[in-house]
Amino acid sequence: MQHSSQNLYKKLLGAAGETQAVKYLQKQGCKIIKRNYTTPLGEADIVMQEGGDTVFVEVKTRTNDAFSTPGSAVDYKKQKRYRDIAKLYFLKMGEEVNVRFDVVEITQNGVNWIKNAF
Repeated sequence: MQHSSQNLYKKLLGAAGETQAVKYLQKQGCKIIKRNYTTPLGEADIVMQEGGDTVFVEVKTRTNDAFSTPGSAVDYKKQKRYRDIAKLYFLKMGEEVNVRFDVVEITQNGVNWIKNAF
């Protein structure tokens, strides 16, 4: 049971972080298109519009950064998955526009928005 309660905690922490990220990004003038955009290739936490860019955002929430920053957890495999999700997104939309990949870190110190993270 301990394992499943830990998974539940991580899911709740992640959902709270995503909500905080959405509110922050909206205050910055971004238009949220989709939350938890799910495809057979995986999920993008947020798809949004900022200016002329369609932005795919990975949200990383941590209660502390003793080992590393939350954004450092977005490794090559996760970056590739986001690129593949974006390709599928534009294929479904029938258009191709400027795309960007951002990371939003949520920590006890607040929100850190990393544009063009990868």
